[in-house]
Amino acid sequence: MKPDITPAVDDDAPALAGAIVLHAEKVCETADHLWRVLGDVSIPIDGLTDARQQHKVTFGTESMARIYIYRMIYDLAQSEVADRLENRPALLKHLGLRKVPTQQNLSYAWSQFSDQTKTTLEAAAKGIALEARDHDVISDALVPIDLDEDEEEADDDETDSAVSRAHVREHGSKVVELARRHGFAEFDSDRAENRVYEDEQILDLFANACLTQGSAHSEGEAGWFLEENEVCDDSTFLRVIKQFATPTDEEVTGSVQELQIEDIVAFTELYREAVMTSFDAATENILQTIRHEDPFDDRHVVAAVDFTHVPYHVWPWIDKDEKIPKAEYPPMVSGYKDDGEIKYGYTFATITIVGNDVPIILGIEPVKERSGWEPDDAPADSKADIVDVLLDRAQQYVDLDEVLLDRGFYSNEVYATIHDRGLVYMTPVPKYEEDYESIGKIKSKEGVDAAVKHDVPFAIDGELHHKAEFLYVPATDEEAEGTYAVFVTNRDHVALDEIKHVANSYSRRWDIENQYKSVKSFLPKTSSKDYRVRLFSFTFAALLYNLWRLTDYLVKVGTDREIRSPPVVTARTFVRAVGQSLRQGG
Repeated sequence: MKPDITPAVDDDAPALAGAIVLHAEKVCETADHLWRVLGDVSIPIDGLTDARQQHKVTFGTESMARIYIYRMIYDLAQSEVADRLENRPALLKHLGLRKVPTQQNLSYAWSQFSDQTKTTLEAAAKGIALEARDHDVISDALVPIDLDEDEEEADDDETDSAVSRAHVREHGSKVVELARRHGFAEFDSDRAENRVYEDEQILDLFANACLTQGSAHSEGEAGWFLEENEVCDDSTFLRVIKQFATPTDEEVTGSVQELQIEDIVAFTELYREAVMTSFDAATENILQTIRHEDPFDDRHVVAAVDFTHVPYHVWPWIDKDEKIPKAEYPPMVSGYKDDGEIKYGYTFATITIVGNDVPIILGIEPVKERSGWEPDDAPADSKADIVDVLLDRAQQYVDLDEVLLDRGFYSNEVYATIHDRGLVYMTPVPKYEEDYESIGKIKSKEGVDAAVKHDVPFAIDGELHHKAEFLYVPATDEEAEGTYAVFVTNRDHVALDEIKHVANSYSRRWDIENQYKSVKSFLPKTSSKDYRVRLFSFTFAALLYNLWRLTDYLVKVGTDREIRSPPVVTARTFVRAVGQSLRQGG
């Protein structure tokens, strides 16, 4: 029997509100979105008083009542409700509306509701919000906060500050626990039931290592020094991390590094599958948590795809001049340029939501590149295949509109992969010697500083695949090779007056660079050559990033802040809170 810990409505709420909430409770058992609850809940209009002449109105009492409940739950101004209905067709559909009501329509309808009707709907709104919370349709952090009497007497500035602090204090631990449950619970080491240390305790250590950029050794040493019984030694810690990345019942005999390169790559695929399955499940949980607000629906959703490298500070050669490589050099390590210097590291590709939406990493793909010290026939991943896999992951969760890529992805095959999905792409052109003539023509025209070349053909296997636009704009990057930057996009016929706007929109891709800085700041130190440790470390750091963004998003929604405003909860504070939460709950 379900414990009645939260009354559906206030004790003095009208019986009609109780009936609405009772039905909402049933709807919440199967709904995964607050909009669906509001659209499906039954609202008996016979008990509502609407003074309008019903035969003359465009929007009936029931639809206006649903919108009124929506407004109360989300605590919106009337103008904000009108804007949301105008800009979010999915919301309009869920509320049973065929057209968008104006602010005047809303104002007039609600002014004709009786006081008793408004009281009923407000009580129903509160009850529906609580039922949605109790059924995990929305987070507890989204249930409005009731101010104390002392706070109500404070002036406006003090009240706003008090509400923000009260919300973060009161709901912060709950949001962190939500993040923990939705993220960490998806990682399973599949160890025996008689294990000494639970997975949560291992993840606790890893979160601490991420916070301090420590290592398995430092965490184990600290546990021994402080006589903390819940801290295992570093060998146990690393062994469990490897098990997180090893498929169930899969045995790897001998040292991974002693295997032939083909076998290592094959095993790498198994590791990738094990870790990514956990990461993808956690990502799905995160997105389900914030679906109540549909942060990606009915907007122009932009994703950025890029590579990042995690340094590996070991020279690959026995003798470079004689081209003699180290036999057991990790095959997933490749060379890359950083500030003109050749470095070595593990490569990962990610796809991330950028722009005005919640910046969540939707997919990770480990990248195998063929390096100069490997045989000519060494396996390598194609960029087109990597982009294809990442887009598959991302489109499971959101409806993408546009993809922004670094100049390193300039490739007919990559563009064909994106174009075939009906998505818009945009990327800088890495070298544009053949475009100097076009740039020269721009410079020769007084008062003209941008241009576009229409219908540039892109072919696959010698056959025309699609046409694209080349945009020429003055370079703003001091590191640009010339005075002009050139972009390529498959948008339809970019007009002259759109060139700068389209080119400037590429700046949204820089979100992914900031993301990489955050993810790398979470990476613990390790000298392990085992790829499972390296793969898990990067994936777990990316998960921490996503959970931090989830936490910050929920706090902002609860305190009515802009989603892309500066973080209310910093990344380091979040990771520290996660470690504390794990210790208390482990």
